[in-house]
Amino acid sequence: MPDHTNSLLDRLTKAPLVADTKRAKAQLTDFVRRVREEPGADALSGALDSGLFRDLLLALADHSPFLWQLVVSDPARMARLASEPPEEAHRAIIQSQSGLFRELRSGALTRNDAVRAFRRNRNAHALLVALADIGGIWTTEEVIQALSDFADASVAGGVNLVLTEAADLGRVQLKNPDSPGEGSGFTVLALGKHGAGELNYSSDIDLVIFFDPETSALKDASEAATVYTRIAQQLAKLLQERTADGYVHRVDYRLRPDPGSTPTAMSLSSAYVYYETVGQNWERAAFIKARPVAGDLTLGETFLKELRPFIWRKYFDFASIADVHAMKRQIHAVRGHDEIAVAGHDIKLGRGGIREIEFFVQTQQLVFGGRRPALRGRRTLDMLKTLHDEGWITAKARDELSDAYRFLRTIEHRLQMVADEQTQRLPSDEEQLKRFAKFCGYPNLKAFSKALTDQAKIVQSHYALLFEEGPELASDAGSLVFTGTGDDPETLATLQRLGFREPERVAETVRGWHFGRRPAIQSARAREVLTELTPALLSALGGTAEPDGALAALDRAFGRMPAAVELLTILQSHDRLRLLFADLLGTAPRLADTVAQSPHVLDALIDPAFGTPVIDDESVEGQVRQLIGPPRDFEDFLDRVRDAARQMRFVTGARLLSGVLSPAQTGEAYAAIARAVIRASFDEVRHAFEAEHGTVPGSRIAVLGLGRLGSRELTAGSDLDLVVIYDFDENSRESTGARSLDAVVYYTRLTQRLVSALSVPTRRGLLYEVDLRLRPQGGKGPVASQFKGFVTYQATEADLWEHMALTRARVLAGDDGFGAEVSKSLKNILTVERDPKTVFKDVRTMRELIAQEKGEGDPWDLKLARGGLTDLDFIAQGLVLAHAHMHPSLVGLATEEIFATAHSEGLLDKEVGRSLIEAHKLFNDIFQWQRLTIEGRFDAEAVPKPILKRLATVAGLPNATVLLSHLADMYRRVREIYDDVLK
Repeated sequence: MPDHTNSLLDRLTKAPLVADTKRAKAQLTDFVRRVREEPGADALSGALDSGLFRDLLLALADHSPFLWQLVVSDPARMARLASEPPEEAHRAIIQSQSGLFRELRSGALTRNDAVRAFRRNRNAHALLVALADIGGIWTTEEVIQALSDFADASVAGGVNLVLTEAADLGRVQLKNPDSPGEGSGFTVLALGKHGAGELNYSSDIDLVIFFDPETSALKDASEAATVYTRIAQQLAKLLQERTADGYVHRVDYRLRPDPGSTPTAMSLSSAYVYYETVGQNWERAAFIKARPVAGDLTLGETFLKELRPFIWRKYFDFASIADVHAMKRQIHAVRGHDEIAVAGHDIKLGRGGIREIEFFVQTQQLVFGGRRPALRGRRTLDMLKTLHDEGWITAKARDELSDAYRFLRTIEHRLQMVADEQTQRLPSDEEQLKRFAKFCGYPNLKAFSKALTDQAKIVQSHYALLFEEGPELASDAGSLVFTGTGDDPETLATLQRLGFREPERVAETVRGWHFGRRPAIQSARAREVLTELTPALLSALGGTAEPDGALAALDRAFGRMPAAVELLTILQSHDRLRLLFADLLGTAPRLADTVAQSPHVLDALIDPAFGTPVIDDESVEGQVRQLIGPPRDFEDFLDRVRDAARQMRFVTGARLLSGVLSPAQTGEAYAAIARAVIRASFDEVRHAFEAEHGTVPGSRIAVLGLGRLGSRELTAGSDLDLVVIYDFDENSRESTGARSLDAVVYYTRLTQRLVSALSVPTRRGLLYEVDLRLRPQGGKGPVASQFKGFVTYQATEADLWEHMALTRARVLAGDDGFGAEVSKSLKNILTVERDPKTVFKDVRTMRELIAQEKGEGDPWDLKLARGGLTDLDFIAQGLVLAHAHMHPSLVGLATEEIFATAHSEGLLDKEVGRSLIEAHKLFNDIFQWQRLTIEGRFDAEAVPKPILKRLATVAGLPNATVLLSHLADMYRRVREIYDDVLK
């Protein structure tokens, strides 16, 4: 600071205009009375009658409640400040602030005295700076440096005070009690305007605190995080807690690495790892201004030296410019905001504002500073000069942007001096704006508005020349800013307009991605794509029925993915895929999980064939085998078949979601995929098995599908009910291979191999769960059944429920000729003459056993609810077993086909048949959608509301409440028919 000898009173050059002269004079009159009565204030008497000092006080009384209160609350202080050179007053306050810990240690001050002195020094300094600024004594550079010097003294003095207290309690060991920070094991860095030495009048101070985990300042280094976090918290409390004397500084620790999930004090080793792996470009920009201000300053300087490769890239870093600048482009992407409206204008973030000048400088520093050390300075005005000297900008750009910076910083200070608020927004009310114009020294609002808009347009023109290229990074709905650490109010408003109910949580989630909380998006490329994709992705999610739930699902997906760059790149390239993927996240989490595991499955959705599916067995098998391709070995086959099945099932679910397939067609498609997978797996297993054990001469095998697989009503989450039947020549019981096996052992192991191939989890996940319990004797019988024994068992020993299961059996794989024999024998079993009364009695008994074991009271359980799918299946199976000997056309049909045939054969009247088909279609449709959307039990209380809404829509009903009522009616009707048919 320049050394002047003249007092503040003597050096005043200007004073603002007064808007309400009468009121201001009345307040000054009261103050004059106080001055005459106050000892030590008499030095002001002569200056209060006329002159610039009187005019300045009138302006403070008129425009700034905060400053006027500082004036009148302590006239003696005002007299001291007025009668000294402001530079000397500044130095005295700084020395007092930084040295309070010594007075506390010596006993000259109590802790309460020190807290009070900290705040009184701040009040004195705030008044001094305002007088020197408004009175035209100090330049903008001198004002911001004085504010930064005081912040340095406050932080350093506060740290030293807290460290002294910690040492007294035995928590730390100080190397030098006169300089407690020296060797203390931790360092405090100032960032932002404080770090740059260009702090504004009423700003937060951005601090980050790092500690050496191997510090010798602690008895137990393992306690470092706890001790230093407590010190950081105590420092913040000392500086920002409001008392009767006010406060010192608002402290913001949120510029540390990932503030949402890290302690206030962070180890240097963790900080290095963070910045080397997931440090963002905006953090590089922030660290341009970083400066050690308290604690161990040498440790801080060493840390910043080690961090240079992160901040300053060796090569011209053009690629980072888009990401660094994303925040500014996003802020200004709101359509129709090109014009600068003075009322309510934000002079920091608005068009042509302070941030544009800072970004103009910082971005060029990041791009070129790695090769040009001269561009690594902290201060904006200094760097504008250097950018010109180094040949990067014109003299006109340097001068005009420098003038605009000084102008805007001055307006910023006036705004904050009104009420000591951290604001950069001009008043929206015209009368208040007129008053504020006078506080800034303008005769009227028109003159002020012209000055402001002229400067803003100049800034805008230079800024636009530098950054006119680059993709638009905002939503049409408005501002979307996720760089930095705090919530941007305009962003929160935009998120609400997009449809998100909890915008703060959305903002925190997106920031968490950028902070590297999800390993899948820690790579530089992933975060680069994410920066550009986020607005479009949020717009797509906002268009879903439940945007918040969809975003949460995406966040969970990122948490499970090893890497997300492939998915993000795909979504970036295709608008339609973004919309469909957003829909999956909101209403079909099961499908979204598939995408998270295998992003390439999305490719199929942009294939023209997506809209014209085939669901017949042969066509689907051809597609599955083509996807599998020629495997290198059996292990490779297991991976390939899982990939193929995952893609085919995903596309089938997506087709249901998109309305390309009906629920019934979806069941057929899932069943066709399972059949194809079983056939391909059987071929591969059999080939490998025969290479090892040879073949059993004259033997044959068939693989049967039962349950929903057999009736072609499979769902996204269905198990596979299988039964394996084989036959061989009793005269040739041994296989022919080098490791020959007995025929029974041979087919037992072959079946086990097949089940393992279908069900064992590999690195590509799970294929299917397989259930063999529908074989003869259930879990007690052999896993594969010999043909003759199977037929004999069914004819002589099987319970009726086993024959019920066979009504949905069909041959899926094996030897074709043998499969036809097995199918014929199945029909023979089902068409045996039975007593209808006995059949219906046994069916009802079986139904009651299921109800006792599994319950029947959940109306959302379409399968087990009384009157639901199980009842419908049992009616159909009862009809087959009771009447197939007279009506063989009932055999081999799906449930609804059985009802239609039973009506045409005269077994059901028309109304009953129609009711059963209608109920089955409704229940099956909803059941398919339930299994598509939710894995596991369908808990209506926990299920996202959009899914319930989707189910209601499937049924053609307005909401879930009406659907539940409709289901109850349907259940009741089915129970009535059940009781009537199965008498």
